[in-house]
Amino acid sequence: MRTKLVNAEGATDTTSDAALGTGLVVLFAVPGAFTPTCHVNHLPGFIANESKLRAKGVDRIVCASVNDHHVMKAWAEGSGALGKIDFMADGNAELAEALGLARDFSGSGMGKRFARAAMLIRDGIVDAVFIEDGPGVNASGAPAILMALEVAAS
Repeated sequence: MRTKLVNAEGATDTTSDAALGTGLVVLFAVPGAFTPTCHVNHLPGFIANESKLRAKGVDRIVCASVNDHHVMKAWAEGSGALGKIDFMADGNAELAEALGLARDFSGSGMGKRFARAAMLIRDGIVDAVFIEDGPGVNASGAPAILMALEVAAS
């Protein structure tokens, strides 16, 4: 899938294969940049645990959302995550659809979005998927991903 990747070098056109296909990648998906739960509960956990995730062998942490790359860049900068976490702008929800994580948030005026989720991807192959089954951040938060990495290592 074609996408835009926002990182410390700026925003670049790329593919999901290029962004997620090498090494151990934690991909976490959120319904929307700057939305209350995403901004206050989901992203901050990954920022705070970035060094712990890297110590567990994670090569790249990527946050995906169905927003344009301008919004994702503003969110990365405003949250202090730029340079720690890469941001993937899936403006047309194509990656969300391909991963089976697209959800209809039309009732809230948001259209098609990612379900709140996280995955562990090793060399382009999804090892584990964690999808929230209700409101809040539990299964897809950084502490849960750290625990999954510990279990996988033992």
